[in-house]
Amino acid sequence: MQLPNREGTPVDPVPFLVVTATAFATCFAFGPAYFTTLGVGIRGALLVSGVAFLGATAASYYRFVWTAGAERRAEVPVASRYRRLVLVVAVGLALVVLLALPLVF
Repeated sequence: MQLPNREGTPVDPVPFLVVTATAFATCFAFGPAYFTTLGVGIRGALLVSGVAFLGATAASYYRFVWTAGAERRAEVPVASRYRRLVLVVAVGLALVVLLALPLVF
């Protein structure tokens, strides 16, 4: 499966598919339980989770397919990659803690 970017050049779909699958798993694993704990009905919780998933899918398509180009494939210095990795891990852990708070209290 080849997805074309805005210039018509085919791009690798794997990063887009991985991010979209992760967004689906996150939205529908945490979303309904999170929102029903906050008092939203199950239909509303599923609707909000679905909208969040569609937003994440649109954002990942824009980032990994539509604006993908050769200029993004340049070598990134090790220090920048390490800093970004640490930041992503910290943000990910913070999100998991925040998503789990309504389930604990």
